[in-house]
Amino acid sequence: MRAQNLLKLTKTSVEKLPYPDVGQVFYRDTELKGFGLRVTKGSKTYIVENSIRGRACRVTIGKQTVFTAEQARIIAKKLLADIAVGINPNAQKVLERVKNITLNTVFQEFITVRTLKPKTCYTYRQCFEHIFKSWHHKQITDLSKTLIAEHYQHTCQQHGDAYANLCFRLLRSVLNFANASYDDLLPINPVNVLSDKHQWKTISRRNRFIKTHQLSNWWQAVEQLNNTTLRDYFQLLLLTGLRKQEAATLQWSSVDLNEKTLTVLDTKNSQPHTLPLSSYLYTLLQQRQQQAKNIWVFPNPNTQKPFVELRQQLKIITEYSGITFNCHDLRRTFATLAEGLDISSYAIKRLLNHKQNQDVTAGYIVVDVERLREPMEKITAVILQAVLAGREK
Repeated sequence: MRAQNLLKLTKTSVEKLPYPDVGQVFYRDTELKGFGLRVTKGSKTYIVENSIRGRACRVTIGKQTVFTAEQARIIAKKLLADIAVGINPNAQKVLERVKNITLNTVFQEFITVRTLKPKTCYTYRQCFEHIFKSWHHKQITDLSKTLIAEHYQHTCQQHGDAYANLCFRLLRSVLNFANASYDDLLPINPVNVLSDKHQWKTISRRNRFIKTHQLSNWWQAVEQLNNTTLRDYFQLLLLTGLRKQEAATLQWSSVDLNEKTLTVLDTKNSQPHTLPLSSYLYTLLQQRQQQAKNIWVFPNPNTQKPFVELRQQLKIITEYSGITFNCHDLRRTFATLAEGLDISSYAIKRLLNHKQNQDVTAGYIVVDVERLREPMEKITAVILQAVLAGREK
């Protein structure tokens, strides 16, 4: 604050006040305590000032070109009366401004400002459209704890506990974002009721994998696929432990046949993941590269883009083999076989690209790709031996 002056604020006195070259000058009315005028280089603005519970509160009434001094004085009396009883006019203005903000408005802002992977963005949009469609135009201030709790239970019954947890954790994040963006619009996030009442469903960690004696049947079923690209894709999943999307979007630029490695750039933990190729995988990829027609290692022959949906192929393999599985079960199988070979936990984590932030010792260990080549060969060998043994029976 550059200067303070006492002055009875009238139309004439305000018009005569000079504009400062820099900064701002405050004039306090001599008749109504708390009523004032802020003058800057280009404007004169009426204000009121007081304190609420010991904290300073300044409220802008409007510019001198819009309000006369007497009009501003009338408004100032009302504002000062509100402040006197603990009402913050600034907070009221914010509430009036945002009270009509809908859930859809906040969600679109949430998706836009955050850096999300395409798959995550797609999942969030599907969840929002599917589970909260009837709430799109609902004001977020109308989302009560009761409404949240009831809809959560309904979602669990209709779509399963895991999907319900995913959707309502997303909703919680969206409402936290709304609070941060709109000055604590919601005193309490209503989704917190699920924690307060211990209503979140506990989801048991999946532990399904393909047992050693099942590997031969599974492998033979994969080889029955008419699509050789998918045959090679499923074999690579099992022999590397890669996540399905990591393998599906693998590009030839990330495969180095000279070094006998492949690198996944877009990973779950955002850390590039380089793996050595076993002899079997080297031959498989070498043959594929000789027939490659685009940038993708495993392109869908119909679209020449990565496969998106594999449900039908999984069903065919299950029917041929009698083994129910999903793509992540292959990753779990890879890890289980590695552990059974007494491969070090550090090597297994590195093969799976799991973070080791909480392990102090791991911070001192640098695992070179070449040191993973022997473990990779061992895992491949035990899988191929199981396949061969099953065929000989």
